[in-house]
Amino acid sequence: PVLASAHENGCICLWSIQGNLLKELLPFSKYPSVPLTALCTDVSTKMLLAGSKEGHIMRWCIASFLEDPQNSKNQIKEELCWRAHSTEVVDLFHEEEKDVVVTASTDGSVRLWHAMNGYYLGYFGQARKFELSDISRLILPCDVNNFPTIIKEESKHMEKKKKSEYPLMLDRDK
Repeated sequence: PVLASAHENGCICLWSIQGNLLKELLPFSKYPSVPLTALCTDVSTKMLLAGSKEGHIMRWCIASFLEDPQNSKNQIKEELCWRAHSTEVVDLFHEEEKDVVVTASTDGSVRLWHAMNGYYLGYFGQARKFELSDISRLILPCDVNNFPTIIKEESKHMEKKKKSEYPLMLDRDK
């Protein structure tokens, strides 16, 4: 078993049951790190989802890491990031059978998203039925204007590294 904790600096820590820190993760983002406010996994613990104070949802693949946390080759890979709300995400969960993510925010809305690509499916209280099978139309809620970002595999700087030193060197030729 592994315990995940979300922190105000935007970091996710993965802990052993004995209390040992196994891994620290920072979400990949073009924005500064913001406090994380919600965490969940799917039932089979293959993915980890986090919600932020600014309304973003991030999804990581954690399956290979959980198979053997001591093996450094087993990486945790952030796969997707999307803006779900214009304000803080207060709760989220993954419904595995339909492969959807449900998010709730301080803006008072509860929204439904496709888990694999972050496509918006609708909100609770809307007049029309949820169309879970049709993900060909990429629509957004009225208060969100950013499309989901797929994180490429080469973006490896999501894992928080130990402090590195970069000594300043004087180059007299410059």
